[in-house]
Amino acid sequence: MREIRLHDTLSGSVKALEPRERGRVGIYACGPTVYGRVHVGNARPFVVFALLKRFLEREGLEVPLVENVTDVNDKIYDAARVAGVASGELATEMTRHYEQDTDRLGLGRPDHEPKAAESVKGIVALIEALIDSGHAYAAGGDVYFRVASFDGYGKLSNRPPEEMEQGEGDDAADLKESSRDFALWKAHKEEEDTVWPAPWGEGRPGWHIECSAMAEALLGTDFEIHGGGSDLMFPHHENEIAQTEAARGQPLARIWMHNGMVQMGRQKMAKSQGNIRLLHVALDEYGRDAVVMYLVAGHYRQPIAFSAGALEESGRAVERLRELCRHLDPTGAEPEALDRHAERFFDALAEDFNTAAARGVLFEWVAEANRRIAAGERLAAGRFADMLHALGMEGLLEGGSPEADPEAVRLLSEREDARAARDFERADRLRDELGARGYEVRDTSAGAELVAGSQRGAAPPADRSG
Repeated sequence: MREIRLHDTLSGSVKALEPRERGRVGIYACGPTVYGRVHVGNARPFVVFALLKRFLEREGLEVPLVENVTDVNDKIYDAARVAGVASGELATEMTRHYEQDTDRLGLGRPDHEPKAAESVKGIVALIEALIDSGHAYAAGGDVYFRVASFDGYGKLSNRPPEEMEQGEGDDAADLKESSRDFALWKAHKEEEDTVWPAPWGEGRPGWHIECSAMAEALLGTDFEIHGGGSDLMFPHHENEIAQTEAARGQPLARIWMHNGMVQMGRQKMAKSQGNIRLLHVALDEYGRDAVVMYLVAGHYRQPIAFSAGALEESGRAVERLRELCRHLDPTGAEPEALDRHAERFFDALAEDFNTAAARGVLFEWVAEANRRIAAGERLAAGRFADMLHALGMEGLLEGGSPEADPEAVRLLSEREDARAARDFERADRLRDELGARGYEVRDTSAGAELVAGSQRGAAPPADRSG
């Protein structure tokens, strides 16, 4: 196994990955707050950590990947109020859309996707430990973390104290001992339609404590990699570190791994900025392969610019790969002379998961393979298949057929909605309509997928079978 090194935001250096348990690496990545459809920026950490898991597993490690869903949050209450629906109903709907939209990326699901609303018991227990140790205090039904009690506060973001306001609004200012203290629990408000019991009063958890509790429940403390967008460094991840270390006397994670933002113009893509491109829309416009290729084209730690030109260039890169796949011969020679490219490819991933450098090496393999094929050699895929899999492009070898057209993708999404609603007659009709367009619907553990042309097999059973 290669030595794997990753940049750790906490130490500011690239560190060797050292598993807590031999042969096992746990990853926790902060997932979405489900108050609207996810955008391309939300997809970047999903892709980065799904592919990191693939790479680590290829290196012989067991890799449980945890990505939470924040389904209890101020933003959800606000959005539900505007929509005129219950917050739980909105969160459930948007979670379903999130799962469907990210399923279309074709990278599988995380091993665990805990929801905050289902984790309140563990959250309450963690808050109790912080109160008992003097690191938290109850006030007016709220509970706050006492930042002054934790000497290491600020060590992740390295912000000066005057720039570490929590941004929680002025409504709780009179309850806090310090403006830097942050909410672990919020007392029930009349306009909020969910409530849970707790020793200090009914209410609901704050955002930061949710992730500390869910990560600990599934991975323990001192696990290997905690990931998320660089915009979460403060206050979210700073507060996670403080909570867990104060309560447990151990670090939450060994490496803090932050991906850069997807940018529209000079600003990060964000719902709050109003400058988003929804993921399902981008997938309809450019196709799954182009979107994934775009997201791996830059080093994960750097920001990447979203534009039609960038997606179109990624689409052209995919076509170069697809064209080569059409000319590879399964009965041809194993191109061992090209294995040096594969070694350099995986070395690039081992050095701070540099997908940009690995992608460059991949196309060096493509260029040399094309020259050999043009000279009359018959080449099999060999280790090219491993490289494609590492970047989420393995489907290009499975016949090299074009991706489903946007209308077919829309019909598949409607068919999944019908199945979820147990409207199997409509699901059958949509499946038949897809069949008429030349697609088979194949249900897999990662979700439904479309298979076109020569890849089609026998007709599937009716959806009414459940």
